[in-house]
Formats: sequence, C-alpha cells, structure tokens
Amino acid sequence: MQQQTKIFPKLDALEAAARSKGRLSVAVAYPCSADSLAAALAAREAGVIEPILVGPRQRIQATADALKASIADLRLIETEDDPIVASRKAVAVAGAGEANAIMKGSQHTDELMGAVVARDANMRTAKRMSHVFWFDLPAYHKPLMVTDAVVNIAPALKDKVSILENVIAFAHAIKLPNPKIALLSAVEYVNPNIASSVDAGELVKMGKSGQFNGAIVDGPFGFDNAISAASAATKGISSPVAGDPDILMVPSLDVGNILYKSFIYIGGGECAGVILGARVPVILTSRSDSRRARIASCALAQLSLP
Repeated sequence: MQQQTKIFPKLDALEAAARSKGRLSVAVAYPCSADSLAAALAAREAGVIEPILVGPRQRIQATADALKASIADLRLIETEDDPIVASRKAVAVAGAGEANAIMKGSQHTDELMGAVVARDANMRTAKRMSHVFWFDLPAYHKPLMVTDAVVNIAPALKDKVSILENVIAFAHAIKLPNPKIALLSAVEYVNPNIASSVDAGELVKMGKSGQFNGAIVDGPFGFDNAISAASAATKGISSPVAGDPDILMVPSLDVGNILYKSFIYIGGGECAGVILGARVPVILTSRSDSRRARIASCALAQLSLP
C-alpha cells in the first residue's frame, strides 16, 4: 500500500510567502553529509534560498556526486576539512554582509554556535539569542510557535524577558501583529514552590505595565488549559489566550525539547525553526529533521527579515 503524502497547508503558505520575497542568500556551513547538502539544494529548488556552500571543496563535491546533484553554478568558499573552521568562515561571510542568514550543515550544533557567539564574529547584538519553532499541527487551528526549546537551558526571569522580546519582534516580522503568548508551567496559578509559575506571574505583571507592547501575554497555564478553551473553562480560567495561543513559552529547554518532539512524532506535525537575536537569522536544523522542515526553516528565516 502506497504511503500517503502528508498535507501541511499552513507550511505551504509559509513557503509561498517566503518565495514572494525572493531567494535568501544563505551561508551553509560545512554541508558535508547527504542530508545537509540535499536540504540546501532542495531549498534552492523550492525558490527559497540561494546557498553559498562553505567548506572543503573535495568533500562537498563528493557528497554532491553521491546525490547525483550538480553544484557547478553555486558559489563555494573553500576551507580546510574542519567543521569549526568552516563554521567560522560561514559566520564571517554573513558578518561581512555577503549572506543574509547562516545555515547549519553536518557539524555539531555547538561547533556552529561557538562560531556565532564568538566575540570577534560580528554576530552579537544587544539582544540575548533564543530560538523559536513554528509548527503546522493538523490538530490545531492555526500556526503555533514554541520558544525556547534549543538555546536557553534554564532561563532566569531576566532571560525570559529577552526571549519574550525576541519572539514578539519575530511575530511582528512575520506579519502577526498582536500575538497571544501562553506562559507554560505545571499549574495554572502562581505557586511559590514552582519557579516557572512565579516567573510567569512576574512576566504577566510586566506585560500589564506595558513592557511587552504588541502582544497579549498571559499565564501561568498548564498545557491543557493553554491549548484547550474547554479545559480552561472547566477550571474557571477566563483569558483571551486560553485555547487560542499563537506562541507557547516554555519554562526550560528540556520541557521545550520534549514538547517539540511530541508535536512531530505523536502530533503528526511539521515544523520550522530559527535562532533569533543575532545579526542574521541562524537556521539550526537537526539530523533528524525532515527535508521539508529544513526548507521551511529557510522560509522562516527569510520572513523574519525586513
């Protein structure tokens, strides 16, 4: 029996919007595996990016040959066969304004991010870096974002302020003018013994004082009453966010990582993701990500730019 292709209409719309802006110039760092190079080439074929391949020419060419793909018309910046050296060069290319985004190849995440956060890389800004996932979930009525499931491991309250500021600016950039943000915890009330609920209460106070303009920030919410209006009503919660969030803010990386993987492997969703807060967006994909997710992440990076 032939397996049916999954349909992701929200993702289709995301990619169409990115294509309407033209191809994004992307420095692809160390694309020396079949999946990383194929993803860059697929995103180009989809009309989303114009990749600049950065790494060892011989190894990249061998990877292309194994894929039976031509890279003859692509710009290739040669480096020695070292993922850290290639990562630094890709960051330097973007820092010099020759590329408008950076994309992870086949190196480890810490090898690329070490190059991005280096003090001499010209990638740092006044903002703290954070990550956002954008999901097309068949069971949810609109796109849903999750932050931060990749960069900030156990953010303190001040870090959560920065994460919120990043994702609000990002939402505005992708034409979501007044995002509804649910602050997740284990409970839907402030419990002094649960730090995430206390932080959520403080962030809501900041929002009410005008610190997070252009967004509706509420919480704390358990996942159930954040995502389900019926669950919220059962617990007597009245909030414009309950049952209709655009963004879920998780209290820690481990919570976010588990939520992200459950959305994909159990929820049947597809996603895109990008790092915010650097001078250019960083497309940080995983080896387990589908090719569609990699293309969508390129589209998300394009839409995040002015």
